[in-house]
Amino acid sequence: MSMFTRHYAVWPKELPKTMTLPKTSVFTNLEISALRYPDHTAIIFYDAFITYRRLLAEVEAMAGYLQAQGVKKGDRVLLYMQNSPQYVISYYAILRADAVVIPINPMNRAAELEHYIADTGSAVCLAGQELAEYITPLLVNTDLEQIVVASYSTYIKPDTDLDLPAEVASPAWSGAAPGLISWENAMAAGLSLKNIRQARTIWQSSPIALVQPVHQKAVCTLIVR
Repeated sequence: MSMFTRHYAVWPKELPKTMTLPKTSVFTNLEISALRYPDHTAIIFYDAFITYRRLLAEVEAMAGYLQAQGVKKGDRVLLYMQNSPQYVISYYAILRADAVVIPINPMNRAAELEHYIADTGSAVCLAGQELAEYITPLLVNTDLEQIVVASYSTYIKPDTDLDLPAEVASPAWSGAAPGLISWENAMAAGLSLKNIRQARTIWQSSPIALVQPVHQKAVCTLIVR
């Protein structure tokens, strides 16, 4: 199949017609941005701001926790939550742990969830608090072994005066049940797993990563609503 080139006739002469993909991983690109712009804002969640420094630290912590649970290279990890800081952190953390992200539509329920678990063999799921009730029953009679429960209110400013959706305003889940762990407890455990979190440090060993230009224009801020 030949590439469509009709638009070349009106394409700006100063712009390239092709894109060269970086030879670094998605996680490494985050790592480089955090090294170069640690205090720049990476995520705006309502009126709360998260810097690249904090984002990278929390990604590393969650990746360490996942590896401690036995997640290894090529494993599939379910990501079942709404747009939130935890979604972004989870996505990068799964990649950092050398695993594969399986994003699940928050509208999916038991039948679809059971299919995803059977199809991917996922043993771990990171789920939003408001969705946990739909996937928790599948800890029985499926390959699923653990669910990390994320409460979106964890990343909201305590003194916010914004009118928040119920899912965001709900107090953080802090219960205890077999196979369930809160986001906060998982993060705390991950922070102590420095020896486990050695999956890849490409930027330290690869000259490609070190010389790959990261222009300020490429450092984007994610606004989550």
